[in-house]
Amino acid sequence: MLSPSDSLPQPTMDTLSLSPIQLLSANIAQQIVGKDRPIQLVLAALLSGGHVLLEDVPGVGKTLLAKSLAKSIDAKFQRIQCTPDLLPSDITGTNIWNPGSREFEFIPGPVFTNILLADEINRATPRTQSALLEVMEERQVTLDGHTRPVTAPFFVIATQNPIESHGTFALPEAQMDRFTISLSLGYPDAAEELQMLQRLATGASVADLTPCLTLAELQTMQQQCRRVKVDLAISEYIVDLVRATRTDREISLGVSPRGCVALYRMTQAWAWIQDRPYALPDDVKELAVYVLAHRIMTVSGESGIGAIARLLQTIPIEAVTQKLRQRR
Repeated sequence: MLSPSDSLPQPTMDTLSLSPIQLLSANIAQQIVGKDRPIQLVLAALLSGGHVLLEDVPGVGKTLLAKSLAKSIDAKFQRIQCTPDLLPSDITGTNIWNPGSREFEFIPGPVFTNILLADEINRATPRTQSALLEVMEERQVTLDGHTRPVTAPFFVIATQNPIESHGTFALPEAQMDRFTISLSLGYPDAAEELQMLQRLATGASVADLTPCLTLAELQTMQQQCRRVKVDLAISEYIVDLVRATRTDREISLGVSPRGCVALYRMTQAWAWIQDRPYALPDDVKELAVYVLAHRIMTVSGESGIGAIARLLQTIPIEAVTQKLRQRR
């Protein structure tokens, strides 16, 4: 991987017309076949300053997507393979006695990076999972009374298999709430799977990907996303949707204020990726399931996705659209 001081390769004629975010998406798509929408969602989470949980069955490309993104950005990358014997200090770092200086020396853990892949996060014990709570929300690690900030930007991609339960530990609600979005890649269709096999003949792998985005460019894009205009009517729509999860009789745990902010930031990032300086009500409707479904608990066994989809039907988007038209 290139260091921040190295120059990235010059774009070819095929890529000169692409924006940096389009170039990044295309670079990842060299390894991930037919998953343009999941790629865009992950990029939107990155630009919003959040984190991503990839939940799916084994072998559909969760880790490959995370590694392809990390390889495509000229930033520091660390990977944690979560296992039951993983300790909190294996993630955050620890103080070790240095006999030469006769004092404790801090050895930073893998969280001191820009992009962190926590592979099979639900295989780590609850004690170890909790080591990520502070750093994911506050971008800092507190150890033995000393607080150390992590490198900015800081982005966590975690993967887990929601089907397998042997040797796993369910993520607590506090941990789930720290993921901006949760999504599944799903199985490829027949044409995509055939294309995947045909790519094997080229011998190309994720190790062959070249960084196409600098850390400075990424931070600039994150700042640009924060300037996307979100009309008051759209903000009210977000609040109405979030508050509906707290009063619905079929939902025992509603969306937190953190989830409300996450939906707002994702709406800005999604609009920016679509090359718009303003958000639309449809952006909120399109993102709501990905941002909110994993944050709620239902009473009757209804899935989180089903509950959010149902609430979207009860809150008319037409009223939001009408307000926007009246203000123009």
